[in-house]
Amino acid sequence: MAQLMEHIALVSEVNAITPSQLAKAAAALQKQVTRDFQTYWNVTATVSMFPQLEDVPIGYWPVIIRDDIGFPGAAGIHLDDGGQPYALVQYSNQWTLTTSHEILEMLADPFGNRLVAGDSPEEGQERVEFLVEVADPSEDAAFSYRVNGIMVSDFYTPSYFDPVVSTGTRYSLSDAIKKPREVLRGGYLSWHEPISDEWFQHTWFSGPKPKLVKLGKITGAKSLRSAIDTLTPLPMQIGKGLPAKNKLLAAAASSSDAMDESGKAKAASWKKQIAALKQQFAP
Repeated sequence: MAQLMEHIALVSEVNAITPSQLAKAAAALQKQVTRDFQTYWNVTATVSMFPQLEDVPIGYWPVIIRDDIGFPGAAGIHLDDGGQPYALVQYSNQWTLTTSHEILEMLADPFGNRLVAGDSPEEGQERVEFLVEVADPSEDAAFSYRVNGIMVSDFYTPSYFDPVVSTGTRYSLSDAIKKPREVLRGGYLSWHEPISDEWFQHTWFSGPKPKLVKLGKITGAKSLRSAIDTLTPLPMQIGKGLPAKNKLLAAAASSSDAMDESGKAKAASWKKQIAALKQQFAP
């Protein structure tokens, strides 16, 4: 059966992001979607950069990076007047990580209402409905990885909702998540408990382990994800970015520089070959 392809438009309204940086980020995110995400989530998509929002063709879902997105948090996916998704990303020194996070969640659940049934991670509850937010349980930069030298987000696989641990099963791309429904430091997981009709979370924003948070009932929401986001007080550093001397940033910068040097060497080789070809056929 033919599969519909989604199209993501990456737009920067931030002067600090050069067109070259945006193009490199789009290429890395495209590779992540095609090579990594599609393997587990069976979605196909393109990721393309555009100079401005006015250049985005109809049929694309825009991801817009801004200096100020106007609300707390690092990012968020919303539905436009036509019910189609778009995302806002707060610029910081980890903007590629945040952008990757939003793109992956947009592709796994464009409209923010996808639920998966499974066993509750909390004692005293039975079967519950988990909101599919593929990057939230391991969203901290510590669990990121690099594509083309660009920092991108970890994400869980469909096996994350398995009933029991299975040897050899991958629960997240980075393999940082070791068992179903595990929440790592800096992350969270949201679910609906049908008997009480209330929403709960496991969050690990502080302390030695995740804690249970009761969100209560959610009614009349166009997007469960948007409603959950407004009820989830994320740590401020997620929006502000990483400390300037963070080792992950330094490693990503070093990897990116190495990729740039390799690219420059390859470009010089191509230019030399083109010059030789022109010389060969010169009158």
